[in-house]
Amino acid sequence: MSMFSQSPALLGSFYATSAYLLWGLLPVYWKAFGAIPAMEILAHRTLWSLVFVAALIGLQRRWKEVKQVIAKRSNVWILLVSSCLLAGNWLTYIWAVNANHILDASLGYFILPLVNVLLGFVFLKERFNLWQTVAIVLACLGVLNFIWSVGTLPWIALVLAFSFAIYGLLRKIVKAESLVGLGIETFLMLPFGLGYALYLETQGTGHYFTDWYTAALFAGAGVITAVPLICFAHAARRLRLSTMGFFQYIAPTCNLLLGVWVYSEPFTETYQVTFGFIWAALIVYSANSMWVQRQTLRVSG
Repeated sequence: MSMFSQSPALLGSFYATSAYLLWGLLPVYWKAFGAIPAMEILAHRTLWSLVFVAALIGLQRRWKEVKQVIAKRSNVWILLVSSCLLAGNWLTYIWAVNANHILDASLGYFILPLVNVLLGFVFLKERFNLWQTVAIVLACLGVLNFIWSVGTLPWIALVLAFSFAIYGLLRKIVKAESLVGLGIETFLMLPFGLGYALYLETQGTGHYFTDWYTAALFAGAGVITAVPLICFAHAARRLRLSTMGFFQYIAPTCNLLLGVWVYSEPFTETYQVTFGFIWAALIVYSANSMWVQRQTLRVSG
């Protein structure tokens, strides 16, 4: 750790890599639930995330931050919407993994950076430069290829990308650190999580009391939700936003490799062409981002 303490950037890179690797390996965890429905997994994920995050907030004595955020009524309304988006994103991802659509989930998170650019254009009045336009066009061609070949929208990828991009946009409005924000969001999800879990148990269709292994998986969902987020927060404090952007490709790459090599999902010609367009778009986007950053540093220096 002495090497890390002497280099904040190196420690930030360690945290960023850890966060995105953990997110990238999430399919392994969700697959462990077997045939348990995604909605039940989501209900327990919200419950145990609240328990774990609340414990961390308590240990760090950060309840004052929570009070400051919820003191502003507009923050509560925004976080209510963001919690719904987050729940929808989680549900879609869990269902996609357990329905053998990991490749579609991977595609969604590869598209995400380009959707962020698109939302910046629509809501923040940001303008595309030439190369960002090229990247967006290439990504659209990838989606159109999927539609042409399969006959349907890649809805899983689009739902994951747009739900998380809009979620991120809303969280920029609320001045709340990631752990505190997640604590409030999971509290707002409590009526659904607790209500649905209790309903299933009273109907005799719940799985929490099936065996200790399943109960441990449900409880562990809170840990695997919060730990990558904590790593991400530590990384964000030590690295430039542009640098953080390059680490985000670790997670969908892990998803892709797991889908193809571990869970034997077919990487058909349609996927090859679609991913080819998306990767080309990301290369253009990333190269342009690096060039803009260097120009900015040159001017400021």
